[in-house]
This record gives sequence, C-alpha cells and structure tokens, in this order.
Amino acid sequence: MELFEKAKSVRLRSHHDKYLLADDDEETVSQERNGAIRNAKWTVEIVGNSNAIRLKSCFGKYLTASNMPLLLGLRGKKVLQTLPPGRLDSSVEWEPMKEGVQVRLRTRYGQYLRANGGVPPWRNHITHDIPQRSSTQDWILWGVDVVDIRAQDPPPQQRRPCDQIETAPDSEQSDDSLEGSPVKSEGRVIHYSVSSNEDADDVEEQSFSFKGRMVEELKNKLEEETGLIGIQICCRNPLNRKLYPLRLHLSPNSTEMHVVVLPSSGRG
Repeated sequence: MELFEKAKSVRLRSHHDKYLLADDDEETVSQERNGAIRNAKWTVEIVGNSNAIRLKSCFGKYLTASNMPLLLGLRGKKVLQTLPPGRLDSSVEWEPMKEGVQVRLRTRYGQYLRANGGVPPWRNHITHDIPQRSSTQDWILWGVDVVDIRAQDPPPQQRRPCDQIETAPDSEQSDDSLEGSPVKSEGRVIHYSVSSNEDADDVEEQSFSFKGRMVEELKNKLEEETGLIGIQICCRNPLNRKLYPLRLHLSPNSTEMHVVVLPSSGRG
C-alpha cells in the first residue's frame, strides 16, 4: 500500500510480462507487451482511510470487478473499465497486498485481479477470481511500475507580517550593507490581492516570482501584473487584520510575502 500512496500513476505488469491495458472501446481491459502506450497508464486514487485504492484509466473510467462471467459456466468474472453513476461503490476498489516485490490486488469480496494466459478464449483476458490450481497461482501477481510520483503537500508556512521584514537602518548604514546577502537567483514568491476595501480579508490571491528587494521595484512589478497605476502596497497586521503601507526594504532572503494592492481610488 505504501508504494501506491506515493504514486500518482502506475503501470501494472502481469506474470506473463504484459501490461494491464484499458482498451480503446472504453469498456474492456486486456494485457499487452507494449507498456509505453497511454492505455497502460493508471491513475491512483486512495480510498479514504482504508487500505484500498481505485485505478482510473486514460479514459477517466475505473478498473471494475463486474459480476459478469467471462464465459458461461466458468468461475472467472470480467474486469471492466466503468464509471458508475452517482457514488462510487466497492466494485471499483482494490486492496493491494504485498507479495515479495510484487502485489496482489484483492476485491472487497476476496477475489483477485488475474491476468489469464494459455490458449483462447482465456489468453490476454483479465478476470477476478481465486486461482484453484497451483499452475495459475502466479497469475494474480503484478509488478508495479511507478510512472508519476504523487506531489507531497508542503508544510504550511506562516505569513510573514510586514513589521518583521528586515529593513536597512537609518543613515549610519547604507544599502551597501545588504550586498553580503544577495537575493537568490530564483527570487521570492509574492502573493497579492487587489482590494478597494481594506476590511475585505477574503480576496483571492495571485502569485508571481520577484527578484528585487526595493519597494519601488515591487510597486512597478505589481502595476505590470495588475494593469493599475498609482497603487499603494500594504500588508495586513496579523493581530487586528488592519492594513498599513509597506515603505521599507524587503528582506534580503527569499521569504514569501503576502501583500494587498490598493488602487488609487481605494487609498486611505
């Protein structure tokens, strides 16, 4: 399960060295040796707080354990790609069970995703059942090739209030004193919102990368971004949520900043 928790998308390789494919009819699934095609890529969805996953095909449909037999009178039932109406049910959920370097994918009812071999009509078909013969025990084992890694959510960063921004002291220290701590080449991220009402605290923010450290430079950049002229840059006090103007130098490091842009008509 840990492998799937880290994977955004995977390819599943059967015991027959073939890949699980979502067929172009957007309904059936099969196995084929060419794993480079998009049909072999499955997006991983984690099911709540359980140990189950869902696998979504390139057509936006889920790998599904159906109740339809592959052939009348035989045990194996079809595995399809479907998009159930309404709420997703347990037929699209699979529980990964580690088996050495491979996994078995078990349905909620105790059956396993199986890649069939042998002669037609079994060959290359995908079913779910429980192998009854020792010669087919390995047919429910799958190798997992991770295609895309799931992006980890970054830890929340506390907003940096303007009164903590490092400033250049009075006349005894010039701007040259900041040259020992240059801004990193990639700059900092500026999050900004435009508001004509200083009490509005829920305005959607936009972001851009900024490499300077002078307020005037930031003002010019924000005027380019917003298309406004004669703006005032403010920060919001984290205690009383009131706005106050940003007039000092930006800190020489790459700390993110959150600012509010006041148009000329909204300046108090």
